[in-house]
This record gives sequence, C-alpha cells and structure tokens, in this order.
Amino acid sequence: MANFEAYQEYQRIEDYEEDSPPGEEDLLVHVPESLKDSWHHIKNLDNFFTRIYHYHQKNGFACMMLSECFELVQFLFVVTFTTFLVNCVEYDVLFANRAVNHTGQGQNPLERNKVTLPDAILPSQQCTQRIQENSWIIFLLIMAATFWIYRLVKVFCNVLSYWEIRQFYIKALKIKMDELCNFTWQEVQDRLISLQREQQMCIHKKELTELDIYHRILRFKNYMVAMINKSLLPVHLQLPLLGNVVFLTQGLKYNFELILFWGPGSLFQNKWNLHPKYKRSGNRLELAQKLSRVILLIGLANLLLCPFILVWQVLYAFFSYTEVIRREPGSLGARRWSLFGRLYLRHFNELNHELHGRLGRGYKPTSKYMNSFTSPLLTVLAKNVAFFSGSVLAVLIALTVYDEDVLTVQHILTAITVLGIVITITRSFIPDEHMVWCPEQLLQCVLAHIHYMPDHWRGNANKSETRDEVAQLFQYKAVFILEELLSPIVTPFILIFILRNKSLEIIDFFRNFTVEVVGVGDICSFAQMDIRRHGNPTWMSEGQTEASIYQQAENGKTELSLMHFTIKNPHWQPPQESSLFISHLKEKVQHDAQGGPSTQLLLSEAPLCTSLHSNESGTGPENLLASVLAHPILTASGLQGRDHRFVPPSSAASAAASVLASLSTSHHAHPSRSRPPGLLPSSVYPETTMHRNDRAVVNSMSHSDSRIRSNALHSEFASAEMSLHAIYMHELHQQSSHPQRLSGQWQSSVPMREFHTSTASFSAGSSAHACHSTNISMPAPAQLGGWKEEEEEEEEDQEINSGSTPKKASPHSS
Repeated sequence: MANFEAYQEYQRIEDYEEDSPPGEEDLLVHVPESLKDSWHHIKNLDNFFTRIYHYHQKNGFACMMLSECFELVQFLFVVTFTTFLVNCVEYDVLFANRAVNHTGQGQNPLERNKVTLPDAILPSQQCTQRIQENSWIIFLLIMAATFWIYRLVKVFCNVLSYWEIRQFYIKALKIKMDELCNFTWQEVQDRLISLQREQQMCIHKKELTELDIYHRILRFKNYMVAMINKSLLPVHLQLPLLGNVVFLTQGLKYNFELILFWGPGSLFQNKWNLHPKYKRSGNRLELAQKLSRVILLIGLANLLLCPFILVWQVLYAFFSYTEVIRREPGSLGARRWSLFGRLYLRHFNELNHELHGRLGRGYKPTSKYMNSFTSPLLTVLAKNVAFFSGSVLAVLIALTVYDEDVLTVQHILTAITVLGIVITITRSFIPDEHMVWCPEQLLQCVLAHIHYMPDHWRGNANKSETRDEVAQLFQYKAVFILEELLSPIVTPFILIFILRNKSLEIIDFFRNFTVEVVGVGDICSFAQMDIRRHGNPTWMSEGQTEASIYQQAENGKTELSLMHFTIKNPHWQPPQESSLFISHLKEKVQHDAQGGPSTQLLLSEAPLCTSLHSNESGTGPENLLASVLAHPILTASGLQGRDHRFVPPSSAASAAASVLASLSTSHHAHPSRSRPPGLLPSSVYPETTMHRNDRAVVNSMSHSDSRIRSNALHSEFASAEMSLHAIYMHELHQQSSHPQRLSGQWQSSVPMREFHTSTASFSAGSSAHACHSTNISMPAPAQLGGWKEEEEEEEEDQEINSGSTPKKASPHSS
C-alpha cells in the first residue's frame, strides 16, 4: 500500500447527487393498483436478492421462522437458567456440606439424611429476595431483557419481510413451497433473470445478468475477500514464543464490517454507494484521521462491553459444548475450516453454498494430510498414558459390575469419566499403523478442491512449516472455541493498536479499488474479475493485463475466480478481456492435451488411483479427478498400461488438459446442453466392465425425471471441471514462475528393476516426495494413498443488508 500515489487516480468515480424521496429502505414498493401482484422498481435490490437467496438456502418460511423463534427461546433459557443456578440453589446442601434431616412420619431412618433435589432449591420468595438484593444481577437482567426485546422486534420484522418473499416465490417465480427443495439456486436465479424482462425489478437495466445478482448479494463480502487477499486486514499477529499467529473470530469480523460498511461513521452512505468524499484523493489524510477516530471509539466500546460479552461467550460455550465433550471427547480434536481460511480460499463472487460445498469436498483430503504428521515422542507418551489410564478404568468398571454400591463412593463417577476422556484424547495421538500417507500427493489432492496454495508449499509438503500454515486454514475445533472465548478480550486491542494504524491504507484501498456499475452501484473492482486491470502475468495473463503489482490480485485470485464463475454460470457472457483470457486458456488446453495421456487411459486407471488416494466413494467425477492426480506418479514409476505397453511420463498439467479437452469437445458436440460438464462424451467412458456402471448412471440420468439427482450430477461434474482447471493453472503458473523446474510433480522415470527393489520412494532422488508409513516392510508402490460456524456468516450478511439505519435512495439502487 506504500505506492498509493502512483495509483490514486485508478478507476476514479464521478460524484452524483441523490434526489430520491426518503423511506426507500422498504423492501418492496408496489406501484399500479391493477398490478399489485407485480414487483416493479424494488428500491433495495441488495436486501431483496439477499433475502431471496437466504430463503432458498434455509428451506423456506417455516424453517426460517421456527429457527429464529427457537433462538429467542434459547437466549431466554440461557439467561433464566443461569440466574436460577446463581441465586436459587443451595450448594452447601447439594454438595452435602450441610446435613438435612427429614423428620416426616413413616420416614425410613436410613433415608432421613438423604439429600433430594428439592432440598437444594430455595423457595421462590427467598430466591426472589436474593435477586432483588443483588444490583449487578438486576443490571445484567435489564440489559438481557433489552437485547431480547430488540431481537423480538427484529424477528417480527423478518416475519413480515420473509412472508413477502414467500409470496414472491409463489406468484412471481411460480415455485410452490413444497417444491422449493427441488430447485437449485441456479434455477431460481434463471427465473429471476427472466422475470426482470417482464417486471423490471431494476429500472436502470433492461436485463439482469448472473454477475449483477452476485454483486448485489456479495457486495461487502467481495471487499472482505479482496482485503484478505491484499493482506490489508490485521489478522496476522506476531506473538512472543508463538510466532506468527492468525486471529480472526466472528466478533472481530463483525467489528471490521461495522467499521467499514454499515456502522455509524462507515465508508458507505447506504448499502450500495461509497460516500463521495472517499472517492477523491485530495482529503485522504483528513479522512484517514476520521476513520482512525471511529475505530478508536468502537474499540473503546468493545473494551467497555468486554466483561458482558465474555460472560455470555463462556455461558454459551458451556451450554453448547459440555454435553458434546462428555459424549464425544474426541470431537475437540476434529478440525474445521477457520474463518480466515474461508475468506482466504473464497473466490470473488462465490456464494456461501458454493464455498461450503467446495470446502466440504476438500475436508477429507485435508484431514488426511494433517493426520499424516505424527510425533514419535508424543506417540510413545500417548500409548503409555492410554495403557495406565485404561488399566485403572478397567478395574473400576470391573468393581462396578461386581457391586453397584461402588458407584456411591465419593468421586468414583468423576474418576471413570475423566479416565474415559483421557483415553479418548490419547488415542487420537496414536497413528494407525496400517495407514500409509504421501504428503505431496495429498497436498495436490487438497489443492484440487481448495484451489489456492502458496508457491512455497510445492515440494515442501512434508515439512512442519507447511503443516503449520495449513493449520491456520484448517484449525482444531478446540482452537476455534478458545479463540471465540478470547475474542472479547483481544478484539479491542487489535482495533485500537493495529487497525487504527492502517486507516490511510484502508482509505486508499476503497478509493483505488471501487468501481461504479450502472444499475448495481459501487462494488469492489476485483469482483469484476477484470483480467486487464487485476490479472497476474504469471497466471496466464501475460500480454493481456496492464495491472501493476499493487493492482494485481495475489495467488491468481482473479484468474481462478473468473474460471469458477464461468463454470458455475455457463450462460453468463463475460466481457471482452475476460473472454479473451478464457479463449487463450482453451487454446492452451487443446495444445497440451495433444501431448497428454488419453482420457480412456486415465479412466482405465481410475479404480487403482481411487484406491491409492484412500477414497472409499468412487463416483464418476471423483474417479476422474483421482486419475488425473495419480497418473504422473504411475507413469513416472514405469508401470505398464492396460495394453501392456509402457506409458511415457507425463505431468498433472497434461493429464488435466486431456480431460478438459474432452469436456470442451463434448460441449461443442452438444451445444444445446446448458452445462458443459453435465455429461461427458463417450470417449470419457470406455467400454470396460469397471466403468460400465458409471456410464449407465450418466445415461440413465439423461432420461430421468428426477431433477434433484440430475442437478447433483451436474454440480459434481462442474466441481470436478473447476478442480481440473485449478490443477492445470497451478502447474502452468509454476512453469512460468520457475521455468527451471519440471512441469510435473513426478517427472523422473524409474527403471522397472529399481521400481521393484525400492522401498523408500517412488522415484530415484525423490525423498522429499516419499510416502511415509509406520509399516516400512510394505513395498513403496503401495504407499500412495455450539457456535453456528457456517450459518452465522449468512446471518451476518442478512443483518448487514437489513440494517436499521435509514438510508436515502440512489439512482443506482434499482
């Protein structure tokens, strides 16, 4: 950001005045009385399209409203139950520190001192008196009641708004509520685009495009993705002893959005326009000082509210995770995609369901990669701790079976529970002695799904530094809970001492990277996926881009986002510069496919490759992807093909190009198909017994009336096509950035005699790529192989688009 002066005039935006009447924040405006069932000139299209999307993703009106009502009940329960536990329970009686004498008639003498639950609960009058005498409790209850009433009003407004959306689905889109689950978002989006031609929801454009709708829904999300990509937001912290730590929580992300997008003093004057003063470079220093003051005030507000937020976080975590931890202690050792990982790996213009599906497909290979790293010292300790704990637990269980009175001994149940948890935790550190992993190949599998990988990871997959960086994207569940608990404490200091220092860079970023789109408003220029303005020459954009280093998106974000959006929206017509890039990529694919393996050969290797990748479920797209990833290893090792001829070594790029060329050929041969990867050409399905079933599935789907299964198949092949593009483009990027390196990951050929005798690696001199195993006797060729964590993002987007601050309309609001 230091070179802002050279680019401060980049994509200047002309100022314009607003003359629309106030009150345009209303969701829908019905105009002629004769057309009261029509939707014309919708004032806040951002809010409207966002609600349509959430309505579809959350399965309709009933599910959404029931969920919101239960959230109200849940909050009320947590507050009420916590107040009861603090003020209405006599813990001396409950813990038997004070004797209780039951003197009722006919009472068994042995049971007179037995404590019952009613004995430990205070009478209602005494409980009420305790609450009234505690001013802090009264203050907290008033705050909780105020927040609950605010949420109640908001739920009531959502009921009215989403009932309107329900009517829109039924009357305008012609989708019945009992059939909503059968429609994909692409089908809903197609109906929205068709409806625009009839209803003119947006009066400044005759027709809407898929990109217009994505821009409306993801306006602020694209800015967040761009700021993470350009390393503008302070999420990387240098801490003593811990080194580089990534810290981004729901609370910190909420504060970032509050400051930048929709809070008091934010940079946007409404939901779709950046304030005109931030578009001029003359007063950038003054604006930076103003933004610094806003950040300081919000940081101080976080500091004041820290105790209350912290108490709520602790209570909510306790009620949410205690039972899960007791039932499944190993769940804390499970992993999840971190909030930073979701923003770092997200494409521009990628909706939540698309991101979740892509990261979900990458969950297993990423877990396998992380589990391939084991500590021998920790394994030895874990085995011995598990042995000793298991021995004691076995004795206690045996005594309990012999005589149940053992359970009445003080703390015996506690000991059994703790020992069980210890055993479960220690077993998670003991690797399976029969599993064999190859870090380089697993990391290539991960790349196929997450699409982004720093250059220095390649060739270093077996190093702990690479694993630590992957762990920043793919964190433990326990780390997630700990970060959320620490968030109320850490967030104020990040805002006050770190974010404030970046005020000038933030002002320059929004001025330089904001463009005005007619009928849409101000959006992040990176979201245009413009190769000429934001392309990177090392990502196949050489000769097509005019972007400086400051203007380039990092890690090929522009190029990969463009390909992802084009595949997900096959009807979209990209601009000229983007079309030129896509055409150039297709030509390069066709050229490389000529020297690559045939698609029949790749599919003939699919069962072996799927087994090598330890992929239990072998669908057509997964088999195809596994073949592309494993083919370079098989050819480098000197394995014979199915026709008993030796196959020359090839790279993952050539294998991916071969399949992509087949998909492209299928699309040109069947132009009526709406989605190129929907059905593969016959050449992709050779007449072999092992693949006849897959082909039968595909052929049967083309004649089936089941929309759900057909759409699922299309989605899987679209995802596989994007994965192939990601592999192919990363290989070409490596060739462009490091021409001295070989294009393939496994290029060196190994003579058959070495192949049979080697037990340490697949190829000579490839120790860095060797597969690691706890059982070294096997031949090397066989060694291939609470808080609402996701929904909360959608709820935050919904809150941003339905903010309570009145905003004036803009000519570009519809």
